[in-house]
Amino acid sequence: MHIPRILIAAPASGSGKTAVTCALLAALKARGLRVRACKCGPDYIDPMFHREAAGVDSRNLDLFFSGKAGIRDELSRHGADADLVVAEGVMGYYDGRSVDTDEGSSYDVARTLEMPALLVVNGRGAALSLAALVSGMAAFRPDSNIRGILLNRVSEMLYPRLKEMLEKELGRSGLDIPVLGYIPEDEAFRLESRHLGLVTPQELEGLKSQIRKGAQILSESVELDRILKIAGQAPDLQDEGVQAVRPDHGAPAGTIRIGIAQDEAFCFYYRANLELLEELGCELVPFSPLRDRQLPADISGLILGGGYPELYAEKLSKNRELREEIRRLIAEEDIPCLAECGGFMYLHEEMEDGGGNRYPMAGVIRGRTYPVGKLVRFGYINLQISEENSTYLHAGEGIRGHEFHYWDSTDSGTSCTAVKPDGTRSWSCIHAKGNLFAGYPHLYLPSMPEFARRFVRQCRIWEHRGCAGNEKKAGN
Repeated sequence: MHIPRILIAAPASGSGKTAVTCALLAALKARGLRVRACKCGPDYIDPMFHREAAGVDSRNLDLFFSGKAGIRDELSRHGADADLVVAEGVMGYYDGRSVDTDEGSSYDVARTLEMPALLVVNGRGAALSLAALVSGMAAFRPDSNIRGILLNRVSEMLYPRLKEMLEKELGRSGLDIPVLGYIPEDEAFRLESRHLGLVTPQELEGLKSQIRKGAQILSESVELDRILKIAGQAPDLQDEGVQAVRPDHGAPAGTIRIGIAQDEAFCFYYRANLELLEELGCELVPFSPLRDRQLPADISGLILGGGYPELYAEKLSKNRELREEIRRLIAEEDIPCLAECGGFMYLHEEMEDGGGNRYPMAGVIRGRTYPVGKLVRFGYINLQISEENSTYLHAGEGIRGHEFHYWDSTDSGTSCTAVKPDGTRSWSCIHAKGNLFAGYPHLYLPSMPEFARRFVRQCRIWEHRGCAGNEKKAGN
């Protein structure tokens, strides 16, 4: 399968990858091209920028979660009908899972997918030193795949001289890497401090306008045709033959309705997770814990994803009707429920916001969730059951995920053990009781499809068991 593709990388975080990627996506989309986006690594926010601000469908490419064959399959499916796939890198180009490895890095993704990379370099306050930086980055690995340079924070007046100097110096080092354009100092490219989940619809419209302006600038300052040519030179992507996940043999026909929290407070979901559940027969029915006074009708399961509930604690608390319905369904009727990070926080008795105010929440988990002022238990994990078999995870099995949160809990759970990939650290986490699986880790369901199958199976069992009760309630 031939998929034109390009990766936007940088020497370090904070170099402007997200702003450049979003503007590039919008500029290419404005040409009438069918563009898809990807994000290297486990980040949720950048794909949200791609989707909501630039208007381009996006998904994660993560080697820890999916492995080499898995990300090839992800790219094949995602880019099958696209004219171009633009992937945004993570951190610095060679930065991997720990300080001494490139495993899982943007470079590792580019190497695995044979994807040409464009290096975004901050040119402000530098000249000849840029040649040393770029040549060092390109020569650090013989298969670096760096095929072009974009100079960020450079003026129109200075750019031609920098381009000439850089290409000449790289040529002296035996590197044929063109400089393909510049990004000027402009408000259109200042996205680093913005978190999409934090903005109102009015602010989101302003963000879209900002991206459109950036796209217009890039259309004039960057050689888009040459970028398209480089992307088109990527070799055919080999079909790994990864099979789609099928429902269990003998499972009841038809879809099963699952309520899924989706609003400003709960907005972190991996596209691959949702697709896997849909493939297993789920109809994912969105609802808003901020605004809806009751859950969608006829649901047989709940998913409460991550996000920013701490920013909306007062409003979530005031929606007493929905909090009580969720508490009753989970605590009294044992509806199947997956809750992670922000969703786990919502299930507590109390949530403390950043100002020290405490608010009642759903009351399923005893205790309080509170801010600690720093990242807690950050990074990739392998999740293993540490008590007796749970409903969804059995002894000897593992599911992959990651943690990224500034809030902690008075009771993070003890049902599972989270182990760092290198085995150097581990900690207890997760409340797994009955049909509930709740904790801070974000799970990547395709890393263990049987977990997802068991969840769907329990939803079907709950639906079958609850039908008579629902009919009785309807008749009262």
